[in-house]
Amino acid sequence: MKKVLIITYYFPPAGGPGVQRWLKFVKYLPDFGFQPVVYIPENPTYPIVDEALVSEISDKAIIIRKKILEPYGLASVFSKNKTKKISSGIIPGKKKQSFLEKLFLWIRGNLFIPDARVLWVKPSVQFLEKYIAENNIEMIITSGPPHSLHLIGLQLKQKIKVNWIADFRDPWTTIGYHKSLRLSDSAAKKHKKLESEVLNTADRILVTSKTTKTEFQALTPQPIDVITNGYDVENIIKPTLDFKFSLAHIGSFLSDRNPRILWKALQELIKENPDFSRDFELKLIGAVSKEILDAIAEFKLDKYVNNLGYVSHKEAIAHQRRSQVLLLIEINSDETKSIIPGKLFEYMVSERPIVAIGPQDSDFAEIITSTNTGVFFTYDEKEKLKAQILDYYNQFLESKLRSHPIGLQQYSRKNLTSELAKILNTI
Repeated sequence: MKKVLIITYYFPPAGGPGVQRWLKFVKYLPDFGFQPVVYIPENPTYPIVDEALVSEISDKAIIIRKKILEPYGLASVFSKNKTKKISSGIIPGKKKQSFLEKLFLWIRGNLFIPDARVLWVKPSVQFLEKYIAENNIEMIITSGPPHSLHLIGLQLKQKIKVNWIADFRDPWTTIGYHKSLRLSDSAAKKHKKLESEVLNTADRILVTSKTTKTEFQALTPQPIDVITNGYDVENIIKPTLDFKFSLAHIGSFLSDRNPRILWKALQELIKENPDFSRDFELKLIGAVSKEILDAIAEFKLDKYVNNLGYVSHKEAIAHQRRSQVLLLIEINSDETKSIIPGKLFEYMVSERPIVAIGPQDSDFAEIITSTNTGVFFTYDEKEKLKAQILDYYNQFLESKLRSHPIGLQQYSRKNLTSELAKILNTI
């Protein structure tokens, strides 16, 4: 089999959505004639840990670990909770940031470019340069964020003869939280410079959405391929549906993803419909920011909340299949139109209808519509949103509530890996 070196930060026992993409590619690459060699940190600071995912690592994969020095460990001496939230992407709005949070964000944005894992670049290049030569590896893939891992690929490409694919699970300088990092002008320019160097040096670019592809095509002539995230076959017995009319949000609920039109619609439905008030439950599974919880309380919905916190990936899948309706919320911003949340694809195969809210022309809206797995709303469509939730509730009362998906096979992890294998064979 041809060896391919995959350089990634998030890998089991890390939990959360950033793990799934390469965990599953690694699982299926041997089926297409490729031996995955995975390079990961030995002592990472993962904001979320899911030990159960370790058992899903392919026994055909070679795993290499190298120690990493991260500033989050030092910062946690001052505030472990705040650094954990920032490292996981939960950044408070600028008006609600404490002095310590402002300081952490300034340090993160201006002293560690492109991110807090940049100190891993130099030792990794030194180690991998030798490893690649000794093990006859001709292909490397770097996956970001953290985008500092692309700098490992950049420097290896400049030093040795190796083919390099840069995989962007999220954009770099246009990602939503980038503006929250309190960047100086010089730091912002350095980010742009590094992004340009990576995009123009890699042999090929992988992205997860059409919008990101269009954005990057303005920055580089290098070939760019879209391979979305997807779903895998999960060996979970189909659970009994929730007795309540449960609306479930699964995953990190960030401060900027605060769908006030949803809270208002739910508040009105509760006031207008005693039966709805009796049956309704709002399930929150995963890390939830204080701003979200405050908004829920503001609309007097807190007594309907079942806040379960972080659960294992297996438990999250079970909740997806058990809940009556699944919520998918994205930040109302032009910068987030390209974001296709990884959980969308697992939502789609749960047979539960999706209520999605996001900016106009979002890439994930097209997927939801084309697969008939739910309904998408913009942030100015409260009445339509309210009517849809009421319609779903009435279907729930008649025990007829479920989705009727079409064309999902294209998003299976094995099918997506076959697309990746075709690309690897052309380089």
